[in-house]
Amino acid sequence: MKVSHLTSVHPSEDIRIFIKECRSLAAAGYDVSLITANTGSYEVDGVKIIGLDVKASSRVSRMINATRAVYKKALEIDSDVYHFHDPELLWVGLMLKKKGKKVIYDVHEDVPEQVLSKQWIPSPLRKVVSFFVTKIESYCSRRFDAVVTATPHISNRFKTYNKNTVTIHNFPILNELLNNIQEVKNVTFNNFIYVGGLTGLRGTKEMVQAIGVLNKEKESKLVLGGSFSPPALQEEVQIEEGWKHTDFKGYLTRAEVKKELAEATGGLVLIHPEPRYVVSYPIKLFEYMSAGIPAIASNFPLWKGIVEKNNCGICVDPLNPEDIASAMKWLIENPEEAKQMGENGRKAVIEKYNWEHESKELVSLYSRLKS
Repeated sequence: MKVSHLTSVHPSEDIRIFIKECRSLAAAGYDVSLITANTGSYEVDGVKIIGLDVKASSRVSRMINATRAVYKKALEIDSDVYHFHDPELLWVGLMLKKKGKKVIYDVHEDVPEQVLSKQWIPSPLRKVVSFFVTKIESYCSRRFDAVVTATPHISNRFKTYNKNTVTIHNFPILNELLNNIQEVKNVTFNNFIYVGGLTGLRGTKEMVQAIGVLNKEKESKLVLGGSFSPPALQEEVQIEEGWKHTDFKGYLTRAEVKKELAEATGGLVLIHPEPRYVVSYPIKLFEYMSAGIPAIASNFPLWKGIVEKNNCGICVDPLNPEDIASAMKWLIENPEEAKQMGENGRKAVIEKYNWEHESKELVSLYSRLKS
């Protein structure tokens, strides 16, 4: 079966799309292409990356030009199955379906909820846009062959549109982030790490403030990897006392992430209590568990259920830097208990929260589409 994954937004080597889904399908024997709105075409791990040089002068022109380019290339490749990853490609999915192709919509986030916190959409319009997005997703999804979602919460909505809806969690690959841990087990670091989007809603300011509070009692460091959005947020956090104790790394490769995790006392995932986040499964939490380090996570009921059930970290109020600093201090002062938390998290990933298990669900879905 010839398969094409489509994205007009994500990078060519996106972790969920390329590293997990495309590589797993190629390993299962499928002829896999990945069409992206990025420059550069090459083949790696059995996946043909097809980059498109899309010109755009604004957000709107990017959406228009990128989706057109992706659709044109998709027709040219002439695959049996098209698996797309961005809501702006819904119309592309419908057009491909009309061509007699099998189409899968991969829903990474609850888009109607996401719209409600989009800063670039004028506040008075957000509820209206959210309403229409829900209607559009409902109309389109009923016509696709399958819907893949990243969480059970999202699946519950899409199952009312399409019975062939499956949850494929974005859990970590078992050994991707573990290997270097054993080399530094006996070295003491007071480092706390966060790698990902550096935004207000993801708790960037609170992390920097918390490391400032902690350094009044314990010498320690915050390691940040990723890019600030908007860029002005960096200027805002740089005036915080905690910035003196922050090591901003910028973009980190997966190998660099692994090294930083190996030297971390704990990993931070302190997303603000937005509706779409409190029911999400944060990949960062599971990556910390996979790497064998304890997590300091937002105290959402769903997340507390994971962290406390597996005794693999501490849940805190993500809006309270003092609460965050207190959890950091506890991990520093209780190294044996912190080590055990890391081991507990690793055990839970081995038993349940891993991509190897999820990939079987993905391959099973494709097997059903062949029949």
